[in-house]
Amino acid sequence: MPVNITAIKTSSDGIWQGDNPLDYAFPLLIIQTVLVLVVSRSLAFGFKPLRQPKVIAEIIGGILLGPSALGRNTSYLHRLFPEWSMPTLESVASIGLLFFLFLVGLELDLNSIRRSGKRAFSIAACGITLPFVCGIGVAIVLRKTVDGADKAGFGQFIVFMGVALSITAFPVLARILAELKLLTTRVGETAMAAAAFNDLAAWILLALAIALAGNGADGGDKKSPLVSVWVLLSGVAFVAFMMIVISPVMNRVAQRCSVENEAVDEVYICLTLAGVMVSGFITDFIGIHAIFGAFVFGLTIPKTGSFAERLIERIEDFVLGLLLPLYFASSGLKTDVTKISGGKAWGLLVLVIATACAGKILGTFVVAMMCRMPVRESITLGVLMNTKGLVELIVLNIGKEKKVLNDEIFAILVLMALFTTFITTPVVMAIYNPARGIASKTIRKLGDMSSHSKESNNVVNTLRVLACIHGPTNIPSIINLIESTRSTQKSLLKVFIMHLVELTERSSSIIMVQRARKNGFPFFNRFNRDEWYNRLAGAFQAYSQLGRVIVRSTTAISSLSTMHEDICHAAEEKRVTMIILPFHKHWRMEVDDENDKEAHEVLENAGHGWRGVNQRVLKNAPCSVAVLVDRGYGLGLKNLGSDGRVAQRICIVFFGGPDDREALELGKKMVEHPAVVVTVVRFVEQNELSGNNFVLRQSPGKSTEENYSFSIAKINRQKEQVLDENAMEEFRSKCGETVKYIEKGSGNVVEEVIALGESADYDLIVVGKGRFPSTMVAELAEREAEHAELGPIGDILTSSMGHKMASSVFVIQQHDVALTEDVPMYKVKVHDENVAEVSSGRHEISVANAV
Repeated sequence: MPVNITAIKTSSDGIWQGDNPLDYAFPLLIIQTVLVLVVSRSLAFGFKPLRQPKVIAEIIGGILLGPSALGRNTSYLHRLFPEWSMPTLESVASIGLLFFLFLVGLELDLNSIRRSGKRAFSIAACGITLPFVCGIGVAIVLRKTVDGADKAGFGQFIVFMGVALSITAFPVLARILAELKLLTTRVGETAMAAAAFNDLAAWILLALAIALAGNGADGGDKKSPLVSVWVLLSGVAFVAFMMIVISPVMNRVAQRCSVENEAVDEVYICLTLAGVMVSGFITDFIGIHAIFGAFVFGLTIPKTGSFAERLIERIEDFVLGLLLPLYFASSGLKTDVTKISGGKAWGLLVLVIATACAGKILGTFVVAMMCRMPVRESITLGVLMNTKGLVELIVLNIGKEKKVLNDEIFAILVLMALFTTFITTPVVMAIYNPARGIASKTIRKLGDMSSHSKESNNVVNTLRVLACIHGPTNIPSIINLIESTRSTQKSLLKVFIMHLVELTERSSSIIMVQRARKNGFPFFNRFNRDEWYNRLAGAFQAYSQLGRVIVRSTTAISSLSTMHEDICHAAEEKRVTMIILPFHKHWRMEVDDENDKEAHEVLENAGHGWRGVNQRVLKNAPCSVAVLVDRGYGLGLKNLGSDGRVAQRICIVFFGGPDDREALELGKKMVEHPAVVVTVVRFVEQNELSGNNFVLRQSPGKSTEENYSFSIAKINRQKEQVLDENAMEEFRSKCGETVKYIEKGSGNVVEEVIALGESADYDLIVVGKGRFPSTMVAELAEREAEHAELGPIGDILTSSMGHKMASSVFVIQQHDVALTEDVPMYKVKVHDENVAEVSSGRHEISVANAV
């Protein structure tokens, strides 16, 4: 029974008054939205192991909710998605689509497109032309084969088919490249530049197709051909007006919304969002779809400064997370896969998919080869450019709305878009993996560097360090740490700064691409330039002029679960000796204006995910790793050195073992700096405690998060003690009187270490992680751990439980293949005569106080 849409009420009077909420527009919209979100998110979770973009899950979710699957149950379809509710659902979805296209325009930087060069332009041009020509051929076949396909005008039909086969989804491609860690490769950069050209051309062609479409069915006989000309001319005039008049206005708005003028930010953002809808209305008024206006308005927003970033932050989550899935649902409700029935229809589907893939991949491949790209890279580029996605769906929906595409052709093209996007990730993973060569003679630890310098006295050694940062708060401490290791003698310091950027579902491709540029300081010169660029680039530029420091920057854009792969790969590629990681917690001092300007400590926590990144790097790194726990290191240096300069006060805590010896090696470098004052605090075992022999035994049931882990590798303890003595002797002979030495007994180690941290006598305390522990450190094996990845001593100095630690901490783990397997352990007491017997197993460490 047909429903009078004008009689539908917005909300019900409630179930107690006999109203069924599903018979009213707003309650039904809520149920539809929740259902769409649950289905799409569940599918996205299922596809995550396959590394598929979220758009795949949303397209499939829409199809499942429609007449192809669940909708075959007519009672479900009439109850949850009745025909009268479609205008409401589509109107809300269209608002999401409008703002999404504004974001797409915001992400396309016309200046970067112009700078992309002839290669990207040639690849994009051929990548559009060949599939478009193939689309014309497919259109002719479909018109003769599919019933009702010839009702639309020939011109409109071939243009829509050509656009559908030639389009490349720029936002989806950016996400796939980031997932596959290809953004900063030559293939990734070329693909992004070509996709930007392609996207721009596709929207121009789509505007042409819409202008030609008119009434679509009946061959367009109901309108004069002059109407299409007027629509096109009006569209050109609109674009010219936006670029000549509105673009300078938006530049002024962006300047007013700089960091210094936050107070007026809200007004301009509201006006900009209103501008999106006004632009959409104008293009709809002209006769081109409303989304075209929103897209062009997005192009007028300047990409430099913070305004674009603020706009993205305000609307991206709401649009992409809530409204856009509704558009997929409305598309899915129009897609009826059952219309593709019989061998002929499925044969047409195969033909369309084969033509789309062959045209795009072949066209791109040929031009890439002509540009002298390797064969494997050329094929990969073709597969990447074959990515479809949401933009494809928009084209198809407009075609169906204009009655250019009937139900069967619409379903065929939706499945084509789904298939081509789905195969992109697995095919690229199978055929292309950027070369990850490993240098044969890489210095893996500071100790190797020292022995190497002894053998070649006249050669200038280069200390290569990879320093990772999360954000601006890490900059001062990293600068001061690097400065403290800058030798003034026969060594050169080469620092690679890596900005770690988490790849989340809301990461915009504009930000990802701009941060992934490799030259200069890519992530500093776009957003918050004053805060980032001047502080970091300026500081390191001064160091470089001293002739002893070389700085290079890069960025890692990855999900937290695979971020460690990027860090370890960079360490291999750059042949670094040490990786420096920022601790996931950061302490800073904040002045309270309301309480007599009294300073108090504020804790900032980056989150448990970043802690996991550090743990995985510590486990898999190809070189020594250090974690920097920052409590304001470098911000309050007031101590004067012997020459009157501000000096860094650094303490090295030595218990013994490979990690502590690596800390001593770092100390040797720091001593060479005239503005660094080094103190060595050595804890010495006391013989009177010789009755306390025990074994550390593996405890597989314990969590590595809450318990300290120690190496299960077999190491000769007596040999280790000799190495400790030799290392300390060599350190003292080299550094002489410039270093202060303090020896402490093995009484209450915890209290002694806490006293060091609370004393505020040192700006930085350097400790070893202690994976192969001395007796004193092994005694702490069963102590409750707050930050187990830092080892017992590092954890004590970092712990905030009841103590006011004042010093920053630098925890070092020496690279050693034999020590890579760490497990939690517990203590087992044994008698002196049984130590050797009990500790003979591989998963036990004997610890004896007397030697």
